[in-house]
Amino acid sequence: MFKRIDHVEIIPCDFDKAMAFYTEVLGFTVRQRMAVDAQPLEEIAYLALGDTVLELMRVKDAASAQRQPWQTGYRMMAIEIEDMDQAVTYLAGKGVPVTWGPVTMGTTKRAEIHDLDGNPIELRQW
Repeated sequence: MFKRIDHVEIIPCDFDKAMAFYTEVLGFTVRQRMAVDAQPLEEIAYLALGDTVLELMRVKDAASAQRQPWQTGYRMMAIEIEDMDQAVTYLAGKGVPVTWGPVTMGTTKRAEIHDLDGNPIELRQW
């Protein structure tokens, strides 16, 4: 009956900067982008990374939420990577610092970064 998570929605403070971050830095591709007439929602973009989809929503007067590390609700998304060292070096070159790790956890490696609005993103090398 239930197959998989179809997509995750994020409302960034700056839609255009978020589009650039997810496409130019993390390598997502634009699957679909459209204007929406449902105020305060103005535009949505579906960004794909492999078979994973992220929906960015342009919302009029979006404001950044104060996040605590262990609050209820959205915690983070995780992106599988091929090589942790290579990813960390690449991100540093793009001005994206690793905020936690990388650490080895058995046969895997894990690190964390944040997007422009402070949303945490796990990097996982299996």
